[in-house]
Amino acid sequence: MSMDAALDRVEAQIQQEGERVLSAVRGAMRALRESDRELADEVIAHDDEIDGLFLEIERSIHSLLALQTPVARDLRLLLALLHINLLLERTGDGSVTIAKLTQLVADADPDAALVEVLVEMGERAEEMLRVALDSLARRDLTGAESLVDLDELIDRANRRFVERLVDVMAEPSLREWGLRMVVVARTIERVGDRAVDIGEQTAYLLTGEFREFTDASHPTTSS
Repeated sequence: MSMDAALDRVEAQIQQEGERVLSAVRGAMRALRESDRELADEVIAHDDEIDGLFLEIERSIHSLLALQTPVARDLRLLLALLHINLLLERTGDGSVTIAKLTQLVADADPDAALVEVLVEMGERAEEMLRVALDSLARRDLTGAESLVDLDELIDRANRRFVERLVDVMAEPSLREWGLRMVVVARTIERVGDRAVDIGEQTAYLLTGEFREFTDASHPTTSS
């Protein structure tokens, strides 16, 4: 197989992994909204498929790096895909975290307003991930850079979450549930952060220079 064909195959697998991750994010948020234990179970079970794709992609990239001599352009693509592969796998793990937390509080009587904000955050994060994957596929720098503005929408929703959380935590019966939802909100934020990171990798592919879109709008992917 030629290098170009091999790269096309790996990139197609990345998009396939991305679709699975999008489905996981969507499923986790629906399970949260509906307190659906069975759907949460499905999200958790399907993470094995994401992990399998992650490992297959990683092996393919390492093989190409070891057995081929990629030119600078191809090497840049391989390194970007290696990083994006990890970002997607971690996003899948985040969906599992949300699903497991949903199961832990499935019998609780949730605060509807707080759930509504979390669902909005989840929808924004899913949209960001879709834009990130589309921008990668189309090599669209403008689309990748638009992720910064989309991330701000999650931050705004998160501020509303915090405002509402103050009232929720004043209710003793909702405190444990509220604490679980803090982790959910943080996990959703990280989905958005990783979408921005994918956008940065796309910009790296197109410009040959790595730069963060913002100085401190999101944590590093090692968090």
